[in-house]
Amino acid sequence: MKTTRYFLLALWMQALTTQAQVGQPYIHDPSTLAECNGKYYTFGTGGGGLISDDGWSWHSGAERPGGGAAPDVMKIGDRYLFIYGATGGGLGGGHNGRILTMWNRSLDPRSPDFRFTTPVEVCSSDGLEDQDAIDPGLLLDPTTGRLWVCYGTYFGSIRLIELDPATGHRVPGNVEKDIAIDCEATDLIYRDGWYYLLGTHGTCCDGVNSTYNIVVGRSRSVEGPYEDNVGREMLRGGGRMVIAAGDRVCGPGHFGRTILDEGVEVMSCHFEADFDRSGRSVLGIRPLLWKNGWPVAGERFRGGTFEIASERRGYALELAVDFVRIQQERERFWNMDTSKPLKVIPDQQLEEVIATWPQGDIPVRCGDYMFRPHQLWTLTPVDEAGGYLSNPYFKIVIAGTGRALTATADLEVKTTSEYHGTDEQLWRVEQLTDGTFRIMPKRIPGQPQLNTRYVLYSAADSTPTLAEYDFSSDNSKWNFRNK
Repeated sequence: MKTTRYFLLALWMQALTTQAQVGQPYIHDPSTLAECNGKYYTFGTGGGGLISDDGWSWHSGAERPGGGAAPDVMKIGDRYLFIYGATGGGLGGGHNGRILTMWNRSLDPRSPDFRFTTPVEVCSSDGLEDQDAIDPGLLLDPTTGRLWVCYGTYFGSIRLIELDPATGHRVPGNVEKDIAIDCEATDLIYRDGWYYLLGTHGTCCDGVNSTYNIVVGRSRSVEGPYEDNVGREMLRGGGRMVIAAGDRVCGPGHFGRTILDEGVEVMSCHFEADFDRSGRSVLGIRPLLWKNGWPVAGERFRGGTFEIASERRGYALELAVDFVRIQQERERFWNMDTSKPLKVIPDQQLEEVIATWPQGDIPVRCGDYMFRPHQLWTLTPVDEAGGYLSNPYFKIVIAGTGRALTATADLEVKTTSEYHGTDEQLWRVEQLTDGTFRIMPKRIPGQPQLNTRYVLYSAADSTPTLAEYDFSSDNSKWNFRNK
């Protein structure tokens, strides 16, 4: 919590004690997303949190005792470890903070296994030293199995301590270590031999005037030193930008990373203010990309009209129809009359060619992109169809028509003459960590469960089909290019 905003934050905290988080997706200081029995959960400052059945539509109802601020949660074995700041952050006018841990076997308040253990203090600050025990973030090191916590605010340093992953208690004899300054609401992640420290920089708790943004440094050791992309240590205020204001929201803070599949990751945060939701603090979920070894937030995919190009060859997804030539007055390139005025050659229009297309279902293929109507696709979000982490499902039609891309029971794709809203005509569009996209039908006809395996796949340069997702193969990847 930015120290210059303590009074506003204290008033806001008082409001939270009298009114639970309601609506969707309103939250502040969300924990890293956690999954329990097919549902997603995140927990925020003031107690409580949000639940989602699909990762797209969020509602209040998550429960967490202890109040306080900025929790984090992690599944370790068959239990969930919670950590949170009981005080601190200038709440009540001081920096005498306490950070506590507790366990639960379920995140579902209706489960018979939903019982929190007694909270245990793992660190504190006395309000006098140059440190503030608040805003904890958890990392279970996948290389060693050791459990780490980073915590702190602008009031002093960001510190690192070690916990016992079996008990959630502080490791006996562990001494805290300073690893950063000039940030708060930190989180630690590990990837490809690097430890990354994500910190929230700027001011919070001031609505549309909040300047929060998320920066990052990395180190080969979990204990640092953490440096940014130009070698500045985070102990000296360094940090490379991960996400800032944009897309009608401002003040991103409290980073969390969720890995959905190989090469499919999202980051969560809150935005201090959503300009389209009365300036309220909202949950944000964005694709997480990795560029030259650095994490960066992707843009929210909104749909539009595009060429859909395969990463395999660069060919365009298109209807399997005859190519119709554009009429042009030709000049020999070796004998041009440059005194003639230039002419604009218009794009080929849908009404000029649609009568040449067959009726009924039409197969699809891939070919050289020539900005023809049979190569232009419009992707439109279908909000009432539900969604997944970061987006609703989309319908994909030939631009200007209702002709819809459709999955078939034999793991092929075709276009039907009309869009009917069936699950095989709904598509999951996810940006991958390398910036490309995977495109997945919501359901394969004849299969009862939602599809999580099969993607639009370039089986050969000109042959789109459905096949199992493979991040290591460019056959699974597509790009959207503006028409």
